[in-house]
Amino acid sequence: MLDNLLVAAYLLPVLFGLFLTLPQGKSVADSLSSRFEVLQTTRGRVTAGLQIITFFGFAVSAQTFWISSKISEGAEFCSATTVFSCDDLLGNRDLNIDPLFGISWGLLGMFTFAGLLFLTLVIKNDPQGQHTERFINLGVLVTGLGIFVILYLISIEIQEEKICMYCTTAHIANLCALFAFLKLRKLHDDSKLWNEKGTNSK
Repeated sequence: MLDNLLVAAYLLPVLFGLFLTLPQGKSVADSLSSRFEVLQTTRGRVTAGLQIITFFGFAVSAQTFWISSKISEGAEFCSATTVFSCDDLLGNRDLNIDPLFGISWGLLGMFTFAGLLFLTLVIKNDPQGQHTERFINLGVLVTGLGIFVILYLISIEIQEEKICMYCTTAHIANLCALFAFLKLRKLHDDSKLWNEKGTNSK
């Protein structure tokens, strides 16, 4: 039960962030725009949604790293007899270490989402900056490469016949971030939408 609540605490904000980036999210953004001025424009909605996605992607990666650290100390966190068991995956040192950098997948996820969050904040706060387009493309590249990591980790889950819900949530956050960065790139190509002013802007 606790596992489900924790996963929901990470997954629901990620999905809400994704919703903000969609046209359907405009009505919700409009209702919040009097309090959060950034939501008055399409660019603002997308960057705000992306900020939420990357923040909670970082948070669930930190949770994953914490779980793997506790298991390495001999504790159990989410062991189960069902297919949903993160202990069997995160507690296996052979499976939980990134073969390229030699660090745990949770720690690698933290570094990745922290970088993506930094890119998002720079784009959000300086949309006309000289590095904006480069940062958007970098975000697309990093999250795009993340798909190969996701496929690799899914292959491990299939092999072990176990699913780590926290890892899956991080995968979903990466896919949502990829969608949002692609949306930003499309917006950036449309100067009218990119430079759209909010109703309270002078």
